Amino acid sequence: MDTALGACSVAVLHDGRVLAHEHQSMQRGHAEALAPMAERVMRESGTAFPQLDRIAVTTGPGTFTGQRVGLAFARALGVALNKPVIGVTTLDAMAAQAVLQLQLPYAVVVADAKRDEVYLAARSAQGEILVAPELIAVEAVVARLDRLTQTLGVSFALAGTAAEIVSPSLLAAGYAPVDSLVRQPDAVFVAKLAADAPVSQTPKPLYLREPDAKLPAPR
Repeated sequence: MDTALGACSVAVLHDGRVLAHEHQSMQRGHAEALAPMAERVMRESGTAFPQLDRIAVTTGPGTFTGQRVGLAFARALGVALNKPVIGVTTLDAMAAQAVLQLQLPYAVVVADAKRDEVYLAARSAQGEILVAPELIAVEAVVARLDRLTQTLGVSFALAGTAAEIVSPSLLAAGYAPVDSLVRQPDAVFVAKLAADAPVSQTPKPLYLREPDAKLPAPR
């Protein structure tokens, strides 16, 4: 499942095959939408909740509320069903979808983080994490990718809500990005990445920026 950014989605997969799937764009209302969507998708898949082997959820980066909605729901399911919960970043899910759609060797994801910054990540078609999710200034994206060029080449799949923002500077620097038009994570690819992931500790929200509101300092 995913609720971390501008969409809500749930999918049920078995051996890599999608049994049921729902995806809705939304900027708010994830908390109200998630549980009914999960019930619909489970019913459509013909799967009872106890039959699940594992539960996958996006951890971020994303909105503060959206990240916590999905994680809280996934954790509650995990406890109730005694099943492992696997965390997948929003950027990894979008990268996995982009490389599969375009059949390119790797994908770069740039999600708009506001304040002239983006959340950046890069992933190869083989699943190698080339750039782990990080917060970076828009103007620094080219320099960050320049450090990977010798290994990766200049053509790649581009995804994320900041794709149009960074494309002109990438083209000017000699890159040849191909826009995948993937703008939000999809639960199908969250599930695909989580299917073979090692089971570790219960996932936590991935925050790449300090919160705006801070507790007052002690006197």
